[in-house]
Amino acid sequence: MTEPIRLLLVDDQALIRVGFRMVLDAEPDMVVVGEAADGHDAIARATELRPDLVLMDIRMPGLDGIAATEAIVRRHPQTRVLVLTTFDLDEYAFGAIRAGASGFLLKDAQRHEMIAAIRAIHRGDAALSPRITRMLLEHVTPTLGTTPAPPQASAIDDVTAQLTDREHDVFVEIARGLTNAEIAQTLFVSESTVKTHVGRILSKLGSRDRIHLVILAHRWGLVDDDALPSGS
Repeated sequence: MTEPIRLLLVDDQALIRVGFRMVLDAEPDMVVVGEAADGHDAIARATELRPDLVLMDIRMPGLDGIAATEAIVRRHPQTRVLVLTTFDLDEYAFGAIRAGASGFLLKDAQRHEMIAAIRAIHRGDAALSPRITRMLLEHVTPTLGTTPAPPQASAIDDVTAQLTDREHDVFVEIARGLTNAEIAQTLFVSESTVKTHVGRILSKLGSRDRIHLVILAHRWGLVDDDALPSGS
């Protein structure tokens, strides 16, 4: 039997943590292993519990969710972070993406949206809709300190030359915002094959996660915003 997804809830409001716990513990493939009320506690609990995924509030007293996300991702690369925000244009949320979060979710999201986002991140996809991906590129790309300036065309060719033809195809589809399942359907391969390609692409391009690949592809001009699928 597959091990359940181990979750850490981080929010300064106890009632919100209780509500999330009730929803998530009801899922057969998820278990809440701990809670934290601020950023400092979140870092400590992540070190103690080593969760698969952290649901991270952004605006908290003391250490906020951005700093906590950066520390957790740096110290525990295997732990993913899904940030929670009240507004989809929240600059704090984009700050958390820059810090290494794998996606973000509105606090008023429907139950099925939260469950789907958690499962997507756990299996290696990014919890970002096409609309959010556009916003991410607009807000994050100009100030993404960990991403080098766009290289010249010849340098781009040298970088992407490391990829096989199929890996290049997968890279472009990732940049369009497709999930592994959608890429598999588009390229007529199995989802497990796509996951293998994604892992190799991350390694060859030195990217920390799928979102970083999206940003790189757009900065290098390998795909433009018009290539993103429509949707909310």
